[in-house]
Amino acid sequence: MNHQVIWKVSFLCLSLLSPDLSAREHLLEGEQTYRKVCATCHEKGVANAPRVGHVDHWKPLIGEGQVKLTAHGFVGVRGMPPRGGSAQLPLKSFASALVYMVNQSGGHWQSPDDVTLNLIEQEIKVRRTALKAP
Repeated sequence: MNHQVIWKVSFLCLSLLSPDLSAREHLLEGEQTYRKVCATCHEKGVANAPRVGHVDHWKPLIGEGQVKLTAHGFVGVRGMPPRGGSAQLPLKSFASALVYMVNQSGGHWQSPDDVTLNLIEQEIKVRRTALKAP
């Protein structure tokens, strides 16, 4: 096999693998964000936070759906402060951490793509409006 053919085959293999690498990177970001921001409460159940790995705690929350649960958590819900108490946490990082926690707790969510993130942003606006209403 000549070098040009080897290069083309290698390039094709890398281009086919790149979506997987991106998904792996997204999952790694979710785990890292979880450990930095979320674990303080979600490992021990502080303030009734659902404990990661406890399927019964997460089942009704997972049932709310990825868009709604992510948006409400990002704004703050029940005993959880907005963005898990990390005021500068971007939505994508927050969403990645939630996917990590859900998938450790009986769910099967996918890393949010741009369409899902847009739907989450729309739900955030709805939630903020509802919280301001008398």
